[in-house]
Amino acid sequence: MSEFDAPAETTTAHHQRWRTGTVVAMGLAAALVVGSAGTGLVVAATAVGSQVAAAAATTQTDTTASSDATGPDSYGGTQSFGGLAGGAGGYGGQNGTSEPGTTTLDTTTATDAQSVGVVVIDTALDYEGAAAAGTGLVLTSDGRILTNNHVVAGASSITVTVVSTGVEYVAEVVGTDATDDIAVLELVDASGLAVADLDTTGEVAVGDAVTGVGNANGTGDLTAAAGTVLSLEQSITAQSSDGSDAEDLTGLIEVDADIESGESGGPLYDADGEVIGIDTAASSGTTNVTGYAIPIEDALVIVDAIDAAAATGVDTDTISVGYPAFLGIALGSTTRTGTTTDSDTALVGGVIADTPAETIGLTAGDTITAVDGTGVATATALSATLAGYEPGDTVTIDWVDAAGAAHSADATLIAGPVG
Repeated sequence: MSEFDAPAETTTAHHQRWRTGTVVAMGLAAALVVGSAGTGLVVAATAVGSQVAAAAATTQTDTTASSDATGPDSYGGTQSFGGLAGGAGGYGGQNGTSEPGTTTLDTTTATDAQSVGVVVIDTALDYEGAAAAGTGLVLTSDGRILTNNHVVAGASSITVTVVSTGVEYVAEVVGTDATDDIAVLELVDASGLAVADLDTTGEVAVGDAVTGVGNANGTGDLTAAAGTVLSLEQSITAQSSDGSDAEDLTGLIEVDADIESGESGGPLYDADGEVIGIDTAASSGTTNVTGYAIPIEDALVIVDAIDAAAATGVDTDTISVGYPAFLGIALGSTTRTGTTTDSDTALVGGVIADTPAETIGLTAGDTITAVDGTGVATATALSATLAGYEPGDTVTIDWVDAAGAAHSADATLIAGPVG
């Protein structure tokens, strides 16, 4: 559990948030690719940091940085903020230019045809004092959007711009699947949108020409990277630069296109200009960039599952519907003989401003003992209990302060950051 105090203000400093790790290719290529220190796999989303002055547990170098918060339910909700967030300026600058010491990329400006049905996604990560950007696909004319879960993870608000028209919309979260890295959004008051041209036949072969398109480096302008399919049914493991938050993805299309940070959720086109996958990850620390995409037919299976869960309003083992209920605390940890653990108590490490926790008077050092009469002996138990509620629900919180005095108050939960 990471401990965070409520931020008083934000700075204007920018930072790069990367996912690195080992790529394990288990499909047709049957190869093992191991990056050297600081290299490996990063997801192709970009986060432009507006760092919280009081935020803790953030480490970064010139090229890598850990997530601003890690561990399940860092703020007492049902999500981890460690999600797959990529870094701004990932593989170099726009349209083939590069930063010092990075690989020069073979990319061009996306054409009008390649921009149809594509959106740029911008998210505010208010509880992390940061912002993130990615890409998405228009599935329906009334604004159903497909993207990666890691593009919107931790978001407290989302705006989406339709590239072909330049019109910006507020987006609501229909549902997310962190396991399969898929999210579905709904644009507010959208109609008449041009949709992405999808090829759901699954007829992708090694050697096929492809083009990855997306919001490279979060600039808002789409770039295109041509390449070929290297292999199919690939499995990879991505993790944060500090080795935490490892995530396995399977069944991916591997390509030699120069997929960049910020292109997550964007289309991988075939030679006919039809979408065969959504850009999700890319290698780093190597001379040649290798990209990975979730096959579009696999993504649509998850979309259908998300829609089904949303219709009932009930989460499943892998799908979270909408925004989670949010109390607004940073879950603390206890230290015993030099080892940090969350197993002892549901300790409050900090309270976020303007949240139910602050309203009822919770403070750092308090220990929550029950929610609606259900005992919560650990931070994990507290998180699991809160996960059973919806935004707008009123719950009774019992706690003991640092002096041992008992308290009880009703808190109306609010919508928290995306899981």
